Amino acid sequence: MSKIEFSVQVRLVSDLTASKAFYEKVLGCEVNDFWAVRDEFALGFKLLQANKPEDVKPNTIGKDQPVAWDTYAYVDTHSDLNQLYEELKARGARFLQEPILTEADWGAWKEFTIADPDNYSIGFGSGKKE
Repeated sequence: MSKIEFSVQVRLVSDLTASKAFYEKVLGCEVNDFWAVRDEFALGFKLLQANKPEDVKPNTIGKDQPVAWDTYAYVDTHSDLNQLYEELKARGARFLQEPILTEADWGAWKEFTIADPDNYSIGFGSGKKE
C-alpha cells in the first residue's frame, strides 16, 4: 500500500486576505498562494475564497462535545500544549475554549480551542502530562 505523507484541510473562507493573515500571524503557518502549513505539514490547510458568504460553513457542535471542531491537532505533552497556548495567546488568538484538564481512569487529557476569522475552530490537545 502507498504511504500518504501528509494531508491538508480545504477551507472555504469569506475573505482570503484576512484568512491568510490569520493563519500566518496568529497560527504561525507558512502561507503562500496554495497552502497554510505549520511544522512541516503536521498542520495544513488549503484556503479558498468562497463564492458567497453562505458557502462558509464551520462545523456545529457534535454530541457530547464541549465546542465544535473543524480541525483537531495533537501535541506531544501538556508542557508543549501550555507553550503553544501561550504562543497563540501572545499572537492574539481568539479562544473558544481555554485550556481544560480532564481526568480519566487512563490518564489526563488537556485541550483548548481557537477560532479563525470565519469561526472555523481548531482544537489542540495532549494526553501526556510530561
